[in-house]
Amino acid sequence: MKGWILYKKSKNELKESNYEVHRFIEEAKKSSIELQIIKPEQIDIIVGKDDLGNIMVDGKSCPLPDFVIPRMGAGTTYFALAVIRQLERLGVYSVNSSNSIEIVRDKLYTQQILAKNNLPIPKSMLVKFPVNIELVEEYINFPAVVKTISGSQGNGVYLSEDKNNFIDLMHLMESTNPNANIIIQEFIKTSRGVDLRIITVGGRVIGCMKRINSSGGFKANFSAGGVVEKYELNAEIEWLATTVSNIMNLDIAGIDLLFDEGHFKVCECNSSPGFKGMESCNKVNIPVEIFNYIKFRKGIY
Repeated sequence: MKGWILYKKSKNELKESNYEVHRFIEEAKKSSIELQIIKPEQIDIIVGKDDLGNIMVDGKSCPLPDFVIPRMGAGTTYFALAVIRQLERLGVYSVNSSNSIEIVRDKLYTQQILAKNNLPIPKSMLVKFPVNIELVEEYINFPAVVKTISGSQGNGVYLSEDKNNFIDLMHLMESTNPNANIIIQEFIKTSRGVDLRIITVGGRVIGCMKRINSSGGFKANFSAGGVVEKYELNAEIEWLATTVSNIMNLDIAGIDLLFDEGHFKVCECNSSPGFKGMESCNKVNIPVEIFNYIKFRKGIY
């Protein structure tokens, strides 16, 4: 079986910190899977009237893989999406699909879909300049979380502790980029500096961990220095994680839950979750779980 990982770096450009891609390479060798690391920029797309089109790598025609694993998440560009769509049209199985990746990289659209399906989420509001401060205060209140529409690993997320701080931030944003796509989200006080990350593969939970900010900040991301520990599943956590991944049609998903006074709210979902923290505190081999799922979907038992 042959596969591609679409990633922002080629194999020769990988660093030690690119943990997940190294793990895929390591486990692929053990499973006799021929795995290539491909940058979207290496690919040319040719679309013709008389066929489904073609894909070239480094200017040359090449055999298509059996599957592709996009690992760009929220950083997926229009060109990268076009590459994934072309591969899908040529019969290559993409895990995740281009449609699912496009949906979940838009945080507001994700929240709209979750709300439509009656799932618990923090209240969210799209910024429109000039910002109606009274409206934000009435429906979101302060502190308030300010987020870019697209982002991962805690990037593009800021906590406005009070009204004055929020006004200053909005004035700065409006003066520098009045067309910025920003959302304001309710701050769940009981989840300050802590949250849960659940990883699902094929709609099945394979790991759950608690992320803790050890320096007193409000973001708990492991990639930003957070501490992680295994967290025991319960029915509510499992239902939320599997329901979200199914609604978003995500074969692989990282679901973030906020602690909400004995229950949970869905914060975000990620189509290309990091899993270094998860493997460090759970007895789970995530690349093997993903490869086994791909074999299942390809009818290889």
